[in-house]
Amino acid sequence: MDNLIELSEQTVSSLFNSMGTQTLLYHNLAHTREVVEAVRRMSEHYKVPDEDHQALMIAAWWHDVGYLSGLPENHETRSAERAVVFLEKHNASEALLTKVEKCIMATRMPQKPGSLIEEIICDADLFHLGRPEFMESTKMLRKEIERISGKDLKGSEWRNSTIHFLREHHYFTDYALEKLEPVKTENLQLLVKRQEDKLNEKENKKHKKSGKTSAPEDPELKSDGILQQQPVKFDKPKRGIETMFRLMSRNHMDLSGMADSKANIMISVNSIIISVVLTVMFRRLEDMPYYIIPTLILLAVNVSTIIFAVLATRPNLTKGYFTREDILTKKANLLFFGNFHKMKLADYDWGIKQMMNDKEYLYTSITKDIYFLGVVLGKKYRLLRISYNIFMFGLVVAIIAFITAFMIEPQA
Repeated sequence: MDNLIELSEQTVSSLFNSMGTQTLLYHNLAHTREVVEAVRRMSEHYKVPDEDHQALMIAAWWHDVGYLSGLPENHETRSAERAVVFLEKHNASEALLTKVEKCIMATRMPQKPGSLIEEIICDADLFHLGRPEFMESTKMLRKEIERISGKDLKGSEWRNSTIHFLREHHYFTDYALEKLEPVKTENLQLLVKRQEDKLNEKENKKHKKSGKTSAPEDPELKSDGILQQQPVKFDKPKRGIETMFRLMSRNHMDLSGMADSKANIMISVNSIIISVVLTVMFRRLEDMPYYIIPTLILLAVNVSTIIFAVLATRPNLTKGYFTREDILTKKANLLFFGNFHKMKLADYDWGIKQMMNDKEYLYTSITKDIYFLGVVLGKKYRLLRISYNIFMFGLVVAIIAFITAFMIEPQA
């Protein structure tokens, strides 16, 4: 398996070293190595099977080779074709050829991965969006585009296009969402701030040319003529808010998993007790009729405990779809699968983009999702508590009944 990966590394490195031009300031061998490392990391995180890991690593090495033989347009197709030729030359299996080709083509914009390994390479290819070095990477990409096109790009235009791209982009894997999304958000905010600063700078220059000053409007003056200091307004800690939501959601999911685990314990323990009672006690009840009532009490306790434990874990689904009117009026919560599991992908994709473009709607949806998770958790733990109480007190009553029956047996 490692042989084809090593051969891919040697071949691709040789191609970039021999054919790489001065125009490829970003899509070069260094970028390819970064993508390979990101793929390796995520592949290990998800414990990807060996065959899929091999396809991922090979695809990562070959995914940008197409830049060496033409313009950026359709470079994925050229990269996939060269990777297939390489693999056929080394007698690779048809399954491996298909996986590698699909992985490379999944990186085409807009990205549309169809499997976990395709999601991994898509996120790895745009790993730099969520790195502190993003600003340097985007400068290199801008210079590369300028050299290839032969045209200079205005700073404002480049920032606007980059801001738009970051807002539209979303990572696919949980790994990238956890490790990269927070930094990507910071990078986006930094770009937006720079763009706003540039616009303000232009406005100030216009004011100076027209002879106007940029004094603050309607300042409040003290009686002695000194400016009243205005309270400083700070931006909301957006990263702190997102971290809070993430922690709350994770805590709720952990508590839900604990509840299900506790319910499974109750179901398993009481099922074992019932099976023992049915196989052992029932055979001897004819000889020991004084144990009938204690046995029935014990069975009633076990069955009741199981019923409430099952109720605590029983899933409950909603209608599974929403209308466009629900989105426009901000009534649908798209973060809960029960609200969209019957929807078509195109409709859900439209709805989720509408939500992502509306910060208030997004935060409201997250808040609702956490609230209803809490409501479900409250019901789970309430039923689970009843189940545990029945088992605890019922078991005591059943044992007392067995002891009483044993004590009165000689008098029968």
